Amino acid sequence: MSVLLIEPFYGGSHKQLMDILQEELQEDCVLCTLPAKKWHWKARTSALYFMQTVPTSSNYRILFASSVLNLAELTALRPDLGKLKKVLYFHENQLAYPVQKCQERDFQYGYNQVLSCLVADVVVFNSAFNMDSFLTSIGKFMKLIPDHRPKDLEKIIRPKCQVLYFPVRFPDVSRFMPEHKLARLEKVIGVKGNGDAYQSEGLVSQQKSRVVMKTSDVYHKSGLRESQPGLGTTQHEGLPSPLTAPVRPIQTEASESTNPCQEEDKQCLTFNLSNMLSGQDYQQRPLHVAWPHRWEHDKDPETFFKVLMKLKEKDLPFHVSVLGESFSEIPDIFSEAKKVLGSSVLHWGYLPSKDDYFQALCMADVVISTAKHEFFGVAMIEAVYCGCYPLCPNALVYPEIFPGRDGRVFLGSARQ
Repeated sequence: MSVLLIEPFYGGSHKQLMDILQEELQEDCVLCTLPAKKWHWKARTSALYFMQTVPTSSNYRILFASSVLNLAELTALRPDLGKLKKVLYFHENQLAYPVQKCQERDFQYGYNQVLSCLVADVVVFNSAFNMDSFLTSIGKFMKLIPDHRPKDLEKIIRPKCQVLYFPVRFPDVSRFMPEHKLARLEKVIGVKGNGDAYQSEGLVSQQKSRVVMKTSDVYHKSGLRESQPGLGTTQHEGLPSPLTAPVRPIQTEASESTNPCQEEDKQCLTFNLSNMLSGQDYQQRPLHVAWPHRWEHDKDPETFFKVLMKLKEKDLPFHVSVLGESFSEIPDIFSEAKKVLGSSVLHWGYLPSKDDYFQALCMADVVISTAKHEFFGVAMIEAVYCGCYPLCPNALVYPEIFPGRDGRVFLGSARQ
């Protein structure tokens, strides 16, 4: 038990990362967690809880925690933990996370993360965009202090920082893949569909694959450099960190989650799966668009749905699957869009079953992001893995993850 893992928000990508670490370390670690509910309270008070509950041991050598934890508070309350090598992992950062109104930003969350960086020995970010947006915002953020402001914090923190792309573990989705997608994969990167799984130089095993994007060379080998959909990638909101496991929308200030996938809310189109997989129906079927993001304002669902409602107004045929997770506060645009889009909707709401989720992505043609902010974007990568063509803003983390050929993969701006 030389590694102590602490996660105050044990859900989504955070859970996936910790589970992978625990799996890799096996018996050489101790995992201490709190449920993934009421994020704000976990950020405020979890250090006090862990002060009382983390078992004492002389075997600890490393403390690994996400930035939800106030590491400065915990190490002050538990001097024995302060002596360990402390690794802090950023799934997101509160200095750059968008708020609807400036006055809504709670100074304490970002301040806690800065303090945690100062006491950490190593600070790890899930993307260069996450790291740079945090470090370059420190100076401006500290100007919110009315007087006696600290100086040169970026210079102190930057040398500790590094990027380790979020690790993703993919299941075998070949059984869900239409024939034309499998053919495309084989043509582009030599993937051969054997009816059981992808086979591509060990890129994806017959059950799961672990893909960690470390350098631009990996982008090239995976095919992402050429913006080809469906190539080997990584897989959110659960693991925007450095190891591997399937994740889902990055969670930051998400409130307590609910399950929007009630029977009365489901809208599914009946289709012949064998025909879909063989490609027989693809010549005639409308374009199928997927939107697999959290139902929150930072994903800008307004822009996405306004475009689709305009297409509907013009009687242009399309299908849409809205697959993201919702929370206690749902933007009004969702109920409005569901009524307007009507029969164009194939799936509406979070799919608890991973098989159902990946099957829906495999049946889609295009995955779209209109996000105002994205620190990694596992949901987009999952969709690309399933053969969807990505359309996303030419900003945020996206140029880093999807270096488009001549920029054509990008929308140019989430506002357009």
